Amino acid sequence: MPDSDAVPSPADHGHVFLRADHARNERRTWWVIWICTAMMLIEVIGGSLYGSIALVADGLHMSTHAGALLLAALAYRYARKHAHDPRFSFGTGKFGDLAGFSSAIILAMIALLIGFEAVRRVFAPVTIDFAEALPIAGLGLVVNVVSALILGFGHDHHHDHGHHHGHGHDHDHDHDHDHDHGHDHDHDHDHDHDHDHGHAATGRDNNMRAAVVHVATDAAVSVLVIVGLLLARAFGWLWMDPVVGIVGALVIASWAFGLIRDTGAILLDMTPDRKLAQRLRETIEADGDELRDLHLWRLGPGHLGAILSVRSAEGLSAEAYRQKLARFTSLSHLTIEVRTR
Repeated sequence: MPDSDAVPSPADHGHVFLRADHARNERRTWWVIWICTAMMLIEVIGGSLYGSIALVADGLHMSTHAGALLLAALAYRYARKHAHDPRFSFGTGKFGDLAGFSSAIILAMIALLIGFEAVRRVFAPVTIDFAEALPIAGLGLVVNVVSALILGFGHDHHHDHGHHHGHGHDHDHDHDHDHDHGHDHDHDHDHDHDHDHGHAATGRDNNMRAAVVHVATDAAVSVLVIVGLLLARAFGWLWMDPVVGIVGALVIASWAFGLIRDTGAILLDMTPDRKLAQRLRETIEADGDELRDLHLWRLGPGHLGAILSVRSAEGLSAEAYRQKLARFTSLSHLTIEVRTR
């Protein structure tokens, strides 16, 4: 798969708001899908041949994660393929957040199913075949650890030091007593190498985060299951298995809620970084100007869009304010409206 430019070109005023490692993350996701699919087929076929319903059940469980990862991979591919499609006014950077939100819903449903089954087994215990269940849980743990390593578990804490190109859509509106409206539309592209170390969530790839959460939750549940099975076998505590299931369901639900909250906020264009918004206001108003309106939202991982309306005390141009904001490299698409007093 060819890599797509993750940084817009100054020459064509692109609206590509993807991370620099977008194509690499897409490839990683496909690798894990093939691993999960192969594991699923081995478990389902092996369980069918040897009469192990537990092995078949684990294979079908693996298929849910393969499906969720497929959603992430398709989101990567679609965002890359349509990155230059003019129908998307602000690019395709949010496809990863949409996929992450959908994956979080799937995780929440899985948590409910596990919780329901665990509670049911508290009141109606079932016989456990420890000799068969423990190896399956161990194999599932190994597969999920390998998958997490391939996806770069823990690596997404933001090493996003890409050089962003700011897009200035500058509108000077001079309002005097004769109501003479001067409109200055200035498209300027600065290659700014300053790094604005804002909130980590600004550059987080929620599509990859959702994929990692899927394999991490499965790995965590596998560990809990192994511990529960060992205790149940050693001390005869059959109730430990469903209790561990309830704990696992709560862990999955917690991670799903966090993912739904974060991706939902992006899809609804909530201000992604209040501290950054305050710093923008302070920068504009440092010389007595008034920032009358500010809209700040996330366009994609590491890319923010901003619309500002400034009442200028000294009659400065929109370009002057653009220069003031040049150090905020996460502002990949900037629109400034200037009004004079």
